[in-house]
Amino acid sequence: MKLAIPGLDALSLNGKRCLIRVDFNVPQDERGRITDDTRIRAALPTIRAVLDAGGGPVLMSHLGRPKGKVVEELRMDPVALRLSELLGRPVLKLEDSCGDEVEAAVRAAPRDTTVLLENVRFHPGETKGDPDLAAAYARLGDVFVNDAFGTSHRDHASVCGPARLLPAAAGLLLRREIDAFRRVLEAPEKPFCAVLGGAKVSDKLPVIENLLERVDTVLVGGGMAYTFLVARGEEVGSSLVQADQLELVRATLAKAEETGTEILLPSDHVVAPSFAEDAPAETVATIPADAMALDVGPETRERYAAAIAAARTVVWNGPMGVFEWEAFRAGTEAVGRAVADCSGYTVVGGGDSVAAIGLLGLADRIDHISTGGGASLELLEGKTLPGIEVLGDKVGA
Repeated sequence: MKLAIPGLDALSLNGKRCLIRVDFNVPQDERGRITDDTRIRAALPTIRAVLDAGGGPVLMSHLGRPKGKVVEELRMDPVALRLSELLGRPVLKLEDSCGDEVEAAVRAAPRDTTVLLENVRFHPGETKGDPDLAAAYARLGDVFVNDAFGTSHRDHASVCGPARLLPAAAGLLLRREIDAFRRVLEAPEKPFCAVLGGAKVSDKLPVIENLLERVDTVLVGGGMAYTFLVARGEEVGSSLVQADQLELVRATLAKAEETGTEILLPSDHVVAPSFAEDAPAETVATIPADAMALDVGPETRERYAAAIAAARTVVWNGPMGVFEWEAFRAGTEAVGRAVADCSGYTVVGGGDSVAAIGLLGLADRIDHISTGGGASLELLEGKTLPGIEVLGDKVGA
């Protein structure tokens, strides 16, 4: 992310149609009612900024995984309704995301009208980055803004395509994401503590590899911790272990020793005889052969909280256990509260970690909560996101 990324102020918006890629992939219940409008709310500052500058927002997003087909349950109508309520003004929702009728409707819409296109993933070329589809999208705007961090790791037609054809910039949400991750990856205040959890160690090893020379401490929790413990020669009962990752984990532990990075692993555990919400929980130092660890124990919670409290920069991605079940939530809660209490700069990413922060009511005490799970992981791995990189190519355009 060493590219110079233009922001909204780099674009002339007055009297222009502003095509904006947003991330309105919101959860819905069985009746199609939106259960969490966080992603819609996150896009409001950019939409309002465009309207205030005299531009006409034309919004495009995906919803779910329709796999290139029209799926009635995945239409954008509930999103349009909620967006209109939040904006306090009408939203014109169209029945497709491109084509002659869509172009005509966009041209006919009053300049101060917010237009929402239909689900872009109803077109099979969207996820394939089809250049013809991208050109069809580009015909709907005079300028393009990417404000969808959560899809910026995908070279999809609506994410990267218009940026190659129109004057383009990052929206306010994407700008905040870029600035937050630049701060922790390029100029972190020390000590720097990374807290990584979740089920699969394979998902987080590339992150640890990239962070080893940047961070001072890595706290490991969740199911992934037990592959680490096996690699270190410990018994973990029937806990989740990715046997095919053991050699890579051993290599990571060896590299951590070389770089002087401390990797902290659980020293006690909350275990159960089966993976079930009502399974009897027990705290142990050594995991019995017939039990599986579903959370970190109190001693581990205390050690992890102390490490977080001492840090000046904290990145957290992944829960410490099965936090959805109350009996196995204490580890994730302890980490969440420690991050919220930390006086340093704090960043939380990943769907489960963000959900835990919301569940615990701690969102207003975190410096930056990322809106992109996969995108944030790829940045922490040191990858360049195509949806951001293409904006860097537009400097001076």
